[in-house]
Amino acid sequence: MGKKPNLLETATRETLIALIESQAEQNRLLKAQVVELQARVEKLEHRLNKNSSNSSKPPSSDGLKKPKPKSRREKGKRQSGGQPGHSGETLKMVAQPDAVVTHGHTLCPHCNHDTTSDRLERIVKRQVFDLPPMQMQVTEHQAEVKVCPCCHQRSRAAFPEPVKAPTQYGPNVLAHAAYLNSYHLIPVAGVREWFADCTGQAVSEGTIERALKQFADAVAPSLDVIYQGLTQADVVHYDETGFRVNTGLRWLHTACTEHVSYYSVHLKRGSEAMLDIGVLPNSRGWAVHDGLKSYFSFETVRHALCNAHHLRELQFAHEQYQADWAKQMQKLLLKMKTHDDEQTLTRKRIRKLEAEYDALIRQGFEVFPIQPRPPDHKGRFAQHPVTNLLIRLRDHREAVLAFLHHPEVPFDNNLAERDLRMMKVKQKISGCFRTWAGAEVFAAVRSYLATARKQGVSMLHAACLAFAGKPFIPAIPE
Repeated sequence: MGKKPNLLETATRETLIALIESQAEQNRLLKAQVVELQARVEKLEHRLNKNSSNSSKPPSSDGLKKPKPKSRREKGKRQSGGQPGHSGETLKMVAQPDAVVTHGHTLCPHCNHDTTSDRLERIVKRQVFDLPPMQMQVTEHQAEVKVCPCCHQRSRAAFPEPVKAPTQYGPNVLAHAAYLNSYHLIPVAGVREWFADCTGQAVSEGTIERALKQFADAVAPSLDVIYQGLTQADVVHYDETGFRVNTGLRWLHTACTEHVSYYSVHLKRGSEAMLDIGVLPNSRGWAVHDGLKSYFSFETVRHALCNAHHLRELQFAHEQYQADWAKQMQKLLLKMKTHDDEQTLTRKRIRKLEAEYDALIRQGFEVFPIQPRPPDHKGRFAQHPVTNLLIRLRDHREAVLAFLHHPEVPFDNNLAERDLRMMKVKQKISGCFRTWAGAEVFAAVRSYLATARKQGVSMLHAACLAFAGKPFIPAIPE
């Protein structure tokens, strides 16, 4: 007969096996937790180390730790200041001054001789340019009332069309108020103070707000022309930024060219907003924008990506992960831009530059490969941020390098970013718009004034035309 099993040994073995399995499970859970925590730490480090020089964060978000500017431009050979041939902005004398003050010569400063009756040799002129004291000019309109001797009916002469109330402000006052608030971003209360200090007449805040609404209504024909011009343009720049309305996050969208600007406020950022605004879906030319995926859902346009964004993201990849390929890609893109600016690109040169581009992409994927989705993972699997950048540079290669093949396509989207930059300043000053209608009024007025500025028209004059019922209609290049 075999030896009977020892119950104590069996129990001990089962206990050890259970303990080992329990520890193995704990190790698995701890490893998973370590991986999760590492990912969270990396994400927080990304957020901490990003600034306006290596990401799309605005300079205003840098705070007191604002990094020292690092220009990617090569040092120029010219000295600073005006260059030979530059016309300059020197203040020049006018032929017909508004007033002349004569300073008589009556006494010789050397011997005290009375020179009153002596011969005049010449006159030395100096002109002072200054503003006259500002004050409101009040024009009273008087309409005669008479009784007809034939029909014995009383009637009154007609007032001019713009004169509708016993007292009111004229178009120049309203134009100044709208111009100061909408373009120079002075809050309504500040505009009121400006009028009080400069003219002695404090225009009420309600009057200023009504003037803005009247301005937006008056420029509707101009906005229609701007919209049509954008849909027909060969190249249009697009961008969007967060915009607070009544403490809620909304979005301000812009579509612009070198000649016109168009702003729209929308609840959303993506393709739904772009469809509602209508410029992008009705265009057929080039659309220059950042890497937001919603733009690529529109196939009626040809896409060109902003390489200023790529330069910043490559800078972050180099700083955060010591990615040598990213630094080389930066240099390559800037070299491409230099050749494009100097018009030294040939087909052979373009093929060589594109081959360098493809080689750097492959080099990047060797260090930051695409990770396969785990079998138990549901939904979209997040890749490493640098891997996502590589995927964009690879999958949208034609959009990244569009400027190489098409001279009309710019290297970056700075035109749209410049149009939006002051909108962030507006939010910094005012905090937010209290009403949706106020935000829409601001977008309409700003579109009109920014377009006037691009077309070389005085914005104040354009505002006066709008309040006179004859808004400036922009010229659209064919």
